[in-house]
Amino acid sequence: MKQLAKIFILLFLLSFSLKAQRIKDIASISGENSEQVIGYGLVVGLAGTGDSYRTQFTMQSITSMLKRFGITVPQTDVKTRNVAAVMVTSTLNSYLKPGAKFDVTVSSLGDAQSLLGGTLLMTPLSGMSGEVYAFAQGPISIGGFDFKTSSGSRTAKNHALTGRVPQGGLLKDPLPLADYSNQEISVYLHSPDLTTANNVATAINTKFGENTALSNDALEIIVKVPADRQNNLVSFLAELEALTVNVDYVAKVVLNERTGTVVAGENVQIKPVTISSGSLNITIRDYPIVSQPGAFSNGSTAVVNNFVPYADQDSTNFIAINGATNVQEIAAALNSLKVSPKDIISIFQALKEAGALIAELVII
Repeated sequence: MKQLAKIFILLFLLSFSLKAQRIKDIASISGENSEQVIGYGLVVGLAGTGDSYRTQFTMQSITSMLKRFGITVPQTDVKTRNVAAVMVTSTLNSYLKPGAKFDVTVSSLGDAQSLLGGTLLMTPLSGMSGEVYAFAQGPISIGGFDFKTSSGSRTAKNHALTGRVPQGGLLKDPLPLADYSNQEISVYLHSPDLTTANNVATAINTKFGENTALSNDALEIIVKVPADRQNNLVSFLAELEALTVNVDYVAKVVLNERTGTVVAGENVQIKPVTISSGSLNITIRDYPIVSQPGAFSNGSTAVVNNFVPYADQDSTNFIAINGATNVQEIAAALNSLKVSPKDIISIFQALKEAGALIAELVII
C-alpha cells in the first residue's frame, strides 16, 4: 500500500505542474552545438577491488603507463588489484572556452568490484572525429559502496562501478561553433508540437512586434532579428529565451512493468466505464492417509496423499466510473479498488483496449 500511495502522490503532484515555461527550457537556438567525448583511462588507489590479472588490457595499460615514466615491468609480473580500466564520457557545450571545467562520468571496463576511493589518472577525451578536445583527472565520487567478505557476505548501496569526477574535465580546444546570423535565427523545440510552436511565435511577436516570428513547422520557429537589436544579438537572445510560453503536451500514461510505476499526464481522461478487480485464490492442501497392514500379515505400510482443493474468490472490488477528466479523479477511483501497482498497470491496459482511456499508452 505504501508503494501504491507513492504512485498516487506522483499522479497528484503532476496535476499541479505549471504549463507556462521559459523558451530556454523547451527549445534550443540555432548556433548552439554540443559534442560527446570519450576516453580510455585508469583508476588507481582502489582497496583491492580493481581488475584481476584476467583483464589483460588493464595489465597492458599499466605497463605502458610505467614505460612513460622510465620504468620497465614485464606484464606477467603485474598482479595489482588496486587499478581498474575505465571509460570516461561527457558531453561538451560549444559555449565552453579553453580552460573551462566540466563533470565527467567514469565506468568500469573490466572485472573490478568497486571504484570506491579511486582516482582517475589523466585521460584524453576525443570526439567522433578523433580530435582530442579535453583531458580528465581527479578523485571519483560514486555515492555508494560495495563490500564483500571472504565468506561471501556482501553489503552494497547504489552502483559502485560507475561514478563521476566533479569538475574533473578540463577543456583544451574549443568546439567548432555554428555561424550565427544577426538577421535571422531559428528556435528548435525539444519536443515537436504544433500548438507549442504557435504559442512560441505568438509570445515572440507580442514582445518584439508583429511578423518577428513565424512557425515553420511543429519543430522550428523562424525569428527575424529587429534592426535595432542586430548590433547586440546576445541581449536580444537573452530576452527571447526568458519569455514564458504555455506548453501543450500529448496526453500520455507511462507504465513501467519492471518497477510497477504508473505516471499519468494532466490531460489524461477516462470515459464512463465500469471496472471490477476481483481475485481468485486456489489452495490445494495435502491430507496424507496412512494404511497399516494387519498383524502377522505380509503387507506393508501404505501412504495415500489425499489432495483437497479450496477456492476463495473476492468479488467486492467493484467500481463504476462516470468519467474522469483529470488525474485526481483517476487516482481516487483506482485507489478505492485497493489494488496493487501491477494491477493498476493491467487496468490501464484494459482501459485502453476498451477505448475508455483518452491518452497514449506507453509501456517501458
